[in-house]
Amino acid sequence: MQRSDFRCFHRLRVRWAEVDMQKIVFNAHYLMYVDTAMSDYWRALALPYEASMLALGGEMYVKKATVEYHASARLDDTLDVGLKCARIGNSSCLFTAGIFCGDRLLISAELVYVFADPATQTSRPVPPALRAIFESFEAGAEMAEVRTGDWNTLGRDAGRVRTDVFVHEQGIPAEVEADRHDISARHAVLYNRLGMPVAAGRLLQHAPGVGRIGRMAVDRSVRGAHWGRQLLDALVDAARARGDAEVQLHAQRSAEGFYRRAGFAVVGEPYEEAGIAHIAMARKL
Repeated sequence: MQRSDFRCFHRLRVRWAEVDMQKIVFNAHYLMYVDTAMSDYWRALALPYEASMLALGGEMYVKKATVEYHASARLDDTLDVGLKCARIGNSSCLFTAGIFCGDRLLISAELVYVFADPATQTSRPVPPALRAIFESFEAGAEMAEVRTGDWNTLGRDAGRVRTDVFVHEQGIPAEVEADRHDISARHAVLYNRLGMPVAAGRLLQHAPGVGRIGRMAVDRSVRGAHWGRQLLDALVDAARARGDAEVQLHAQRSAEGFYRRAGFAVVGEPYEEAGIAHIAMARKL
């Protein structure tokens, strides 16, 4: 088993509470590490787990877990947990995991998941849609696509994502979140392979040759898997295709680093909007 066997990784640092009297990671914690990596696997598939299982009509249950110990992890080690779907049967899926410290394999594991009825916990065939998603991801395919269009075309899905993030999660009043600019804006929505909207944003014409990106929202369960960057790049491309020479945005301060990594620079002083700290940023095209 090598690092190159895996497309999905979760990185973690060994904590004090996870080592035993031998000053190495207590053996049971390795399964917890693998289970944590499974959350990243669902994010890499752009699948909000709870909503996706509801749409697929079942749940994934662990039937069997085996762990083989090759070497020990110690306090403050940085570990990379690789996870992949290695085989799909009729109702079960075999996942293999490798826990690495650098290139050194410490732990290998196998987990058998069964797709089942959540009410009775009796097995069901793995849905064709889920089977295709697993196979496509392991083959290196893209897991989501961005669609752009007007409010009449994308407004329902964009509004759903924005309401979940801005209204329900951040507490912004609904009458503030939705405004008259939606009708004239160019919208972008990121869809996963189940056709579910998981991220949304919009592009306004702020001034001749100047676009303004706003209302950037990503479903919290899939954040951290670069879906926001894919959405942002699509909006920047739309501004460039329109002939804009610059794009501006008003970023929440918590997302400032995200926009800096995408080439945006601060152009103003911090301010507060809807009770949340913001900063103006811009990027030349």
